[in-house]
Amino acid sequence: MSSMKRGLRLSGISIAVDIILAVVKVSAGIVGNSYALVADGIESTVDVFSSTVVWSGLRISMRPPDRNHPYGHGKAESIAGVLVALFILGAALLIATQSIREILTPHHAPEWYTLVVLVGVIAVKETMYRLLSKAGDSLGSISLRSGGWHHRSDALTSLAAFIGISIALVGGGGYETADDWAALVACGIILYNGLRLLRPAVDEVMDAAAPEDVEKQVRAIAGAVDGVVAVEKCRIRKSGLGLLMDIHAVVDGDITVRRGHEIAHIVKNHLCDSHLRIVDVIVHIEPGWPEDSAGA
Repeated sequence: MSSMKRGLRLSGISIAVDIILAVVKVSAGIVGNSYALVADGIESTVDVFSSTVVWSGLRISMRPPDRNHPYGHGKAESIAGVLVALFILGAALLIATQSIREILTPHHAPEWYTLVVLVGVIAVKETMYRLLSKAGDSLGSISLRSGGWHHRSDALTSLAAFIGISIALVGGGGYETADDWAALVACGIILYNGLRLLRPAVDEVMDAAAPEDVEKQVRAIAGAVDGVVAVEKCRIRKSGLGLLMDIHAVVDGDITVRRGHEIAHIVKNHLCDSHLRIVDVIVHIEPGWPEDSAGA
């Protein structure tokens, strides 16, 4: 739970940072005559919404099961991941459209001080990316990882803007649109990352199977329980920050129903107490044959 609170705290900080940076970048871009910086500010405005979605998704996923949601609210976290990935794609398309418009519209070269603003922005955004990505990896949170990459995409557009503005200032006349071209190039990177994040988020919503190494660990833990001859079916899916699963444990077919029930509970307890962050397990007991026990 402390890790979850850390994730929520980081999401809250992310929202505040994005609001401040959006105002700074748009203002500096307008005054400093740099559309790349204005576009960067627009992307930060989108970041405010995406960070809010991440924060809301984590909050909702923490709610306990109820009558209408007996399996809990974990899918809210996965849905948040999908929405953030879509925000990233939408922001890239918006910036690309506006960059092309600026390339086709003659304008003055950017002011030199916009470079100073961009250096600060890149430092802040890269720091937020690392913090959110680390928290997302430790929690197994697709929405936090997506939020982190949204910050990384913002850092990339800022870096592209820095390079473009530098070219425009050094090149002088005829290079005024260099920052717009730089913003357009950065859009390709952002689109790639958006698509890369969208797929695993959609997989979680669609209850895709857990990674093979996770299934192997689950089978090993269940199979080590005294009385379990083998593990037949093993279906695992991610829900929020935890795992839900149902497994078929093969036991001696001649034991009592009560003993089989006890073994099922032991299997469930061992799995839920493991390091795999398992939320719930349904254990189905299958009767085995004497030769099964002999070969175990």
